[in-house]
Amino acid sequence: MARPIKETPVLRGKAALKFNNQLFSNRTKKATAEEFAALKNDSEFIASFSKK
Repeated sequence: MARPIKETPVLRGKAALKFNNQLFSNRTKKATAEEFAALKNDSEFIASFSKK
């Protein structure tokens, strides 16, 4: 039998500040064309299993 899912804790203090700083610093970062192509290829490979 499955165990119940616990509630997600709320970030407070330093952990919340660190999370927000990482979130805002990564907003402008974009994947390169090579990274995007690799991710797309991997996702198509995984999706091919469900098409059978």
